[in-house]
Amino acid sequence: MNPIEEHLLTQTRREFFKRSGVCLGAMSLASLLSQDVRGAQQQRVNPLAPKKPPFAARAKHVIYLHMIGAPSQLDLFDNKPSLVQLDGQPCPEEFIKGKRFAFIRGRPRLLGTRFKFARHGRNETEMSELLPHLAGVADELAVIRSMHTDEFNHGPAQLFLHTGSGRLGRPSFGAWTTYGLGSENQDLPAYVVMTTGAMAGAGTSLWGSGFLPSVYQGIQFRTGAEPVLFLDNPAGQSRDDRRNVLDAVRELNEAELDHVGDPEIATRISQYETAFRMQTSVPELTDISKESPATLDLYGATPGKGSFANNCLLARRLVERGVRVVELFDEGWDHHGAVFTALPKKCKQVDQPIAALIADLRQRGLLDETLVIWGGEFGRTPMQQSNGSNSKKTAPGRDHHKDAYTMWLAGGGAKPGSYGSTDELGYNIDRDPVHVHDLNATILRLLGMDHEKLTYTYQGRAFRLTDVFGKVVEPLLS
Repeated sequence: MNPIEEHLLTQTRREFFKRSGVCLGAMSLASLLSQDVRGAQQQRVNPLAPKKPPFAARAKHVIYLHMIGAPSQLDLFDNKPSLVQLDGQPCPEEFIKGKRFAFIRGRPRLLGTRFKFARHGRNETEMSELLPHLAGVADELAVIRSMHTDEFNHGPAQLFLHTGSGRLGRPSFGAWTTYGLGSENQDLPAYVVMTTGAMAGAGTSLWGSGFLPSVYQGIQFRTGAEPVLFLDNPAGQSRDDRRNVLDAVRELNEAELDHVGDPEIATRISQYETAFRMQTSVPELTDISKESPATLDLYGATPGKGSFANNCLLARRLVERGVRVVELFDEGWDHHGAVFTALPKKCKQVDQPIAALIADLRQRGLLDETLVIWGGEFGRTPMQQSNGSNSKKTAPGRDHHKDAYTMWLAGGGAKPGSYGSTDELGYNIDRDPVHVHDLNATILRLLGMDHEKLTYTYQGRAFRLTDVFGKVVEPLLS
């Protein structure tokens, strides 16, 4: 095309748009409004309706047991006889050169465990004497002794494990899971959280929805007469009164949803309806007194009392009713000092209930479809931290260690046995490292999802739980 013809054609197009009164900005606006209308129509569908995953799912539910503060793998799952032999000796220089620790300064001494280890089950899984009940279900465990993470302080490491980032603002694992799969029970939350002890350093962000619609965030259950805050009707208002109010509010919200297409309005509609149904379903769920005496004894649970044991029993009751994700946070595992006296006390609190949970799920035919995850945000060092000094006069503890630690999986398609290993002192990984992103990619695959395709576009970027990293650890799949 010669310059004269191109000029005439350009002028003709300009005149056409001018005469028609149409500009590119108006066309873009019309397109956006059309998208809003379509989005509002789509949001009329229940955002927590069950969704079919792209792969065959080995697990339908998750029970995540997070031990706040990071348990010492060297005293529980990673037996190191050489470390015991070298107990009290100065730490090798290469272990500390150029390394950052949370509290250790100078050249610390090595710290061997004081607890005995033994092999258990067909897989001869090595475990500490501090976990006698868990040893009884050792053949259900896939023990990963080669975990590592990017963060060495509690808050960022907890966020990194649960959201894939050490900074605030990303959706939690449970939020991603319910976003991808929905829920099989519309009378209870899709994602339930229970805590024992103080709140984790990263706070409620560990079960938050981040930039996902807030319908996917975790709902915290509490002990006591009101398990969920603000669930009861106000004094003097009957259930029928409440229903009438909700119907009127729903009509207003639906009208606004049609007008602006904001997914948070759909969240509000869904949560009001779920809360109404929970007024009946939650009291029945949380009344563990209806369990048999044998079951209560198995867990060490006591009706009407807040405890980790009660929470484990409630976790079974929740997945039994189709809840997608249940997460139990247990505080008190940050043993910078007195590890050999404090750790046994903590293990005594959780050992029996966790083993009971696994055995109970198995007995009820639920373990194959329920993935149980246990671990902390990082591990502990093979050298001692002695309350501010490295003297043997103070009760020794262990500092934070991000480069090698242990987590385990049970049920839900995880392959029992041991995976990965660390060097003779438990300081570095020497075989089959598993990064936090790899772990999350593997968990999502067990749930039937592709971690690279489970995405959500926010501020122009497609985000995912594993950020831009991670690979499925195939040997962990049964």
